[in-house]
Amino acid sequence: MYVTPEQIQAASKANVEAFLAVANSQFSALEKLANIQASAMKSAFEDSIANTRALLGAKDLQEFVSLQNSFAQPTIEKALAYSKSVYEVATGANAELSKVAERRVAEWNENFVSLLDKVSKNAPAGSDVAVAAVKSMLAAANSAYDNFTKVAKQATEIAEANVAAATETARGLAKTKKAA
Repeated sequence: MYVTPEQIQAASKANVEAFLAVANSQFSALEKLANIQASAMKSAFEDSIANTRALLGAKDLQEFVSLQNSFAQPTIEKALAYSKSVYEVATGANAELSKVAERRVAEWNENFVSLLDKVSKNAPAGSDVAVAAVKSMLAAANSAYDNFTKVAKQATEIAEANVAAATETARGLAKTKKAA
C-alpha cells in the first residue's frame, strides 16, 4: 500500500480549492462590510450637513432644542440598521466557512474510510478487531462533530433571536423617548 503521485496531486488540489473557497468567502464578506461602512459614512455626513443647516435656520432656542430632539430617532434607526447589516454579513460569512469545513471533514472521513478499507484487505488475519475499533472511533468522532455542529447552529439561532429582540427593544425605547 503506497500513495501515488495522483493521490498527492488530488489531495493538494482539494486543499487549494478549500483555501480558495475560504479566501473568496472572506473577501466577499470584507467587500460587503466596506460597502456598508461607506454607505453609513456617506449617510452620516449628509445627515450632519442637513441637521446643521436646519439648526442654523432655527429662529429661537425652543425650535433649536426641538430640532435637536427630532434628530435622535433617525440616528438610532440608522445605527440599528447598520448593526443589523454588519451582523448579517458576519453570520453569512460564518455560514460559508462552516459549509467549507463540513465539506472538508466529509471528504477527509471518506478518504480515511477508503484507506482503512484498503489497509484492512491487506492486513494480517486477526486485525479485524483493530479495524473495527478504528471505524467505531471514527463513527463516534463523526457523531460528536455532528452534535457540535447542531449546538453551534442552535447557538447562532439564539443569538439571532436575541439581536432581533434587542433591536426591537431599542426601537421601542427610542420611540418612547421621542413621545416623552
